[in-house]
Amino acid sequence: MSQTTEQLQKSDIKDILEHSLNGQRPGPEDCMRLLESDDVHLMGLVSGYLTRKQFGKKASFVNNIILNYTNVCITDCKFCAFYRSPGSEEAYTLSLDQIESRIKTSSEMFNIRQVLIQGGHNPNLKIEYYEDAFKMIRQKFPEIGVHGLSTSEIDMIARVEKSSTKEILSRLKDAGLQSMPGAGAEILVDSVKDVISPKKISSDDWIRIMDEAHSLGLPSSATMMYGHVENNRDIVDHFYKLVKLQEKTNGFMAFIPWNFEPNNTLMQEEGIVDIGTGGIQLLKMIAISRLVFDGLIPHIQSSWLTNGIGMAQLALQYGADDFGGTLIGEEVVSCTGARSTELTDQKIIDAIHQIGYSVEERDNFYNPITLS
Repeated sequence: MSQTTEQLQKSDIKDILEHSLNGQRPGPEDCMRLLESDDVHLMGLVSGYLTRKQFGKKASFVNNIILNYTNVCITDCKFCAFYRSPGSEEAYTLSLDQIESRIKTSSEMFNIRQVLIQGGHNPNLKIEYYEDAFKMIRQKFPEIGVHGLSTSEIDMIARVEKSSTKEILSRLKDAGLQSMPGAGAEILVDSVKDVISPKKISSDDWIRIMDEAHSLGLPSSATMMYGHVENNRDIVDHFYKLVKLQEKTNGFMAFIPWNFEPNNTLMQEEGIVDIGTGGIQLLKMIAISRLVFDGLIPHIQSSWLTNGIGMAQLALQYGADDFGGTLIGEEVVSCTGARSTELTDQKIIDAIHQIGYSVEERDNFYNPITLS
């Protein structure tokens, strides 16, 4: 740590990083200073050290597909290029047979261990659609984890059923839902949400539904979509809302910060955001995520989906420990035209080996399957 120690002496965030090395997580004002600092490399040295101290020179990934079961949506988020309004010629909803066929093919071809199930807010789908799908997956593909539905999708189902979100979560868990992605968080500040997703659930509702899921034994990921209309204070507020909930429930398995991709979205069309934030900001967000969540949320994902393989390799040295998933069949980010969003397990394995790390394939709950 001599190189790091020498650089620490000259840094304006020296005290924060020294506290992190001694096991003291940064508070909100410390986090603000980290966001305002240009010392990204030094943050990365410290957060990378903390990550290797916990996991060694190893990175995990999950062999999975993403199942975008419907693109019908009435929420009209300005950052989304995927959704179609009800009645659109391009609207679709997968049948149970189509879901089974996709999973069967993916299992045979790629030996997947997780299916990530996400779609639009489709008011025509009742809870039985989801229950039938989850039951079928768990019965026919017991080795594949069911990781599905954002908090806002849960809210939509509750509205359709005129039921509580907790009752919906309980029924879906009984049907086979095992964990939830963190989608729908974006930035957990309503003044931001009012601009980018005014019809979506509030920040408090996102937290409440996650709290309910965790209380029912449904663990989840947490996410942050940055790089649009938020400011640093909004980012700080987002981080510490997650900290507060995690201290209460310990239900978050992982955190995934990812940058907004403006291509083909209303936000680009309206001139709100022209270009994405780029790689340096990703590395800063990865490093700060590790510092803020060290000892609290165990896993930080590399966010390759919006930043590419090369940036993901760097992210693994700046505080991430998990590459994420293979995501065969992804349709949401790919609608922005940003890049190919398909990645096979071998490409992930090669990418991790290229930086001198060993690779651990994992399951839905971050349990190891194989090490290479």
